[in-house]
Amino acid sequence: MINLNANVGSILPNSGSNQQQIGAADNKQNGFSDTIKALEKSISSVDQSQQTSDMSVKDLLTGQNNDITSVVAAAAKADMSFKLLVGVRNKLIEAYKQTMNMPL
Repeated sequence: MINLNANVGSILPNSGSNQQQIGAADNKQNGFSDTIKALEKSISSVDQSQQTSDMSVKDLLTGQNNDITSVVAAAAKADMSFKLLVGVRNKLIEAYKQTMNMPL
């Protein structure tokens, strides 16, 4: 079970006061397809933040936006969400490798 605290959860979409739990056992049956859908949403959210950051930088460079603090904030949010995504990917790959190395 992965528990995301409030600091990390604040950069994810639809995060509020509730902590998100991925892979938790609930009363309802969670399948592998639900996990894949959750990962797909997270990846699309990271992609959207990257695109937003790119557009704000382009707007700053063309002179359409003069507020540099919002551009820096968008770039920092995109950077942090990408680093979080890469960290999750690395943990998944590490877990896969450990599973494959288990003796039968």
